[in-house]
Amino acid sequence: MAPRCWRWWYWTAWPRTRPPPAGCTLTFGGSDEVRNTANPKALRERRRKVWMRVKLGKLHLLFDTEEQTPQICVVGSGPAGFYTAQHLLKHPRAHVDIFEKQLVPFGLVRFGVAPDHPEVKNVINTFTQTAHSDRCAFHGNVVVGRDVTVPELREAYHAVVLSYGAEDHQALGIPGEELPGVFSARAFVGWYNGLPENRELAPDLSCDTAVILGQGNVALDVARILLTPPEHLEKTDITEAALGVLRQSRVKTVWIVGRRGPLQVAFTIKELREMIQLPGTRPILDPADFLGLQDRIKEVPRPRKRLTELLLRTATEKPGAEEAARQASASRTWGLRFFRSPQQVLPSPDGRQVAGIRLAVTRLEGVGDTTRAVPTGDVEDLPCGLVLSSVGYKSRPIDHSVPFDPKLGVIPNMEGRVVDVPGLYCSGWVKRGPTGVIATTMTDSFLTGQMLLQDLKAGLLPSGPRPGYVAIEALLSSRGVRPVSFSDWEKLDAEEVSRGQGTGKPREKLLDPQEMLRLLGR
Repeated sequence: MAPRCWRWWYWTAWPRTRPPPAGCTLTFGGSDEVRNTANPKALRERRRKVWMRVKLGKLHLLFDTEEQTPQICVVGSGPAGFYTAQHLLKHPRAHVDIFEKQLVPFGLVRFGVAPDHPEVKNVINTFTQTAHSDRCAFHGNVVVGRDVTVPELREAYHAVVLSYGAEDHQALGIPGEELPGVFSARAFVGWYNGLPENRELAPDLSCDTAVILGQGNVALDVARILLTPPEHLEKTDITEAALGVLRQSRVKTVWIVGRRGPLQVAFTIKELREMIQLPGTRPILDPADFLGLQDRIKEVPRPRKRLTELLLRTATEKPGAEEAARQASASRTWGLRFFRSPQQVLPSPDGRQVAGIRLAVTRLEGVGDTTRAVPTGDVEDLPCGLVLSSVGYKSRPIDHSVPFDPKLGVIPNMEGRVVDVPGLYCSGWVKRGPTGVIATTMTDSFLTGQMLLQDLKAGLLPSGPRPGYVAIEALLSSRGVRPVSFSDWEKLDAEEVSRGQGTGKPREKLLDPQEMLRLLGR
């Protein structure tokens, strides 16, 4: 059990003209002369002990009043959390605590980035430098909203930044979505990337055809992992359990379905090139989907133009001799199905497994950003044994005290400042929605950090000292919560690297939180 009262006493000088912050009381130690607050000379010229008592819940804290260190906490240790912390540390005295519900840091860099994209994970080196700052601390295994509340954090810190990302997937909302063989792409990615909550997913890959609903980068990541020859994944950090299932996979065809057309795909040209060049596969694109597109792409922004031109060439141009020979020998195929919207997941005759998906044929209405897909009334059934939904991520409300827009899945904010809650901020996907890449998140998080530091300089944050982590540590201890430090993570990191060396992998990820805690002697 944590002690009911924590005390710190320091030698300092408290000016007579400076009143203690609201809700605080001063206790002076030393001679009677010093205790007499009516003696200004003694107060100015003598040094003495000062205690400040602050009530935080049921805890009474006594700490140094002379240090005006901005105490800031960040909730979430993915790219948004670490980039926010990195910017906040530009303040010469700020101390930043990062809270994370997982035992390990780095969020979607660890659990979302595809295992065959190791270069994207190099950003972890930058995050590690931030975590090694003597003014930054990582506290894993702490679930904000359960183990400690946002109001408790706000009482202990000058400012709180919510950077916990988008942890849910958008549901399809169609009949049959609950059938075995239907998964969210988020859970599938978590499964092959070692996210503890998805380690028991066990997808059945004994079917011939898989359908992915959605045409963003995650959809292409999932399709690529399904079709990549397993020997090409053996030297990545994909989990051994996932690799074993993929070695037995019978999936030969993957359809990537979108309700709109080629001009509205959400993936980027890099991911498209990887799919086109994927060993052992050939693309299937219907030239009819691209009729009239050549003239329409002249006015679109350059990135979209280049992407669409690549799609157009792939769909309509005859490949060269070398590429034609490569495609002819391919044993697996993938295709983009445009103007199709999921209407129903079709069950097998016994009703115990997915057997296909019914798609509504759509057409486009509107122009530019207002373009939307509307049903034509026609439908088609696409046989398959696996359906992966990749129609978007969704943030969750973290605490009843925090405003939340359930329709947009974001915390209402103005440039990262949470609306009507001074001292509370947000960054990343929970701020702007689940869009953009890591570089987008970096820019967004730096902006939130900049706004916070501006507010601090302008005196808009709570004045006077705040106890920071010492108060939260006491609360967590009293509730039986044992946080994991960054040095703890580095022990787990070393264990993962060691386990991977035997098979030539960069690491073999630990999947079981209980095993992680045992390795840490918990």
